[in-house]
Amino acid sequence: MNLKHLRYFWVAARAGSVAAASKHMNLTPQTVSAQIKLLERDLETTLFKPAGRGLELTEAGRVALSYADEIFALGQEMVLSLRTSGIPEHAAPAFRVGVSDALPKSLACRLLVSLRQSTRPVRLICRDGTIEALLGELALHRIEMVLADRPMPSGLAVRGHSRKLGESALAFLAAPSLVRRGKRFPACLNEAPVLLPGPNAAVRGEIDRWLGEARLYPQVVGEFDDSALMKVFAQAGEGYFPAPVIISDEICTRYGVVEVGRLDAVREAFWLISTERRIRHPEVRAVLEAARTAVFSMPAGGDTAR
Repeated sequence: MNLKHLRYFWVAARAGSVAAASKHMNLTPQTVSAQIKLLERDLETTLFKPAGRGLELTEAGRVALSYADEIFALGQEMVLSLRTSGIPEHAAPAFRVGVSDALPKSLACRLLVSLRQSTRPVRLICRDGTIEALLGELALHRIEMVLADRPMPSGLAVRGHSRKLGESALAFLAAPSLVRRGKRFPACLNEAPVLLPGPNAAVRGEIDRWLGEARLYPQVVGEFDDSALMKVFAQAGEGYFPAPVIISDEICTRYGVVEVGRLDAVREAFWLISTERRIRHPEVRAVLEAARTAVFSMPAGGDTAR
């Protein structure tokens, strides 16, 4: 497809007629019309139908216009980015990663610091958001991979491949002032204030199931899509909260909380999603290798109290 032909169509569709488009582009109506005909021939479909003195989009034309809007918006975004970024000519190449807001940020850091051992220097750019939004960025090649707490959901019009990085049992933690003396885990959660991941987190359903089976009825005082924000509330003494055992010690040090118990019955998994069936991108391979050899190379424990 010739992008010049697409631009003629795009301007005509936005202007409402070939005549208006030709004035805007300082061309003859015959030139604009001929270019649009070439695009229709390439796409093997009709994009416009007559409507009085103007033009009306066919159903195919409306679909084409939505894509054209995005294509030319991306082109303008690229120009603005390159003009205003101030990136030196010989700067390290950028490696763009999407990090799901449900993924613990300290775990994402552990996975991505492996890039410092890369054979070539890279400039890391992280995007944070919901997995659906990040997969949209992946489909548009704005990022190279997504780190998430779940594999790619089914039913999305995005081509991608999910690889499990590893999993961890859960621990429950709380500010020292909140810990209930004389009550062992998990009984200490009963009727206690609890902070939980939001319903979009993959592990939330497993936590709810476990609480029901254990006949524990805590007071859910907060639900958080952002795991980092949940830890800040816990630091303020607002409630007990779950976190992967693999980063429990780090959370205790950073937020001044203590681990009250471990729960092996519920395990949280972590995933890498990319567009490659066979990973050739060196930075994506480095993160995958780091996960399998360093980050998740720890023995699983049982349900214990601390």
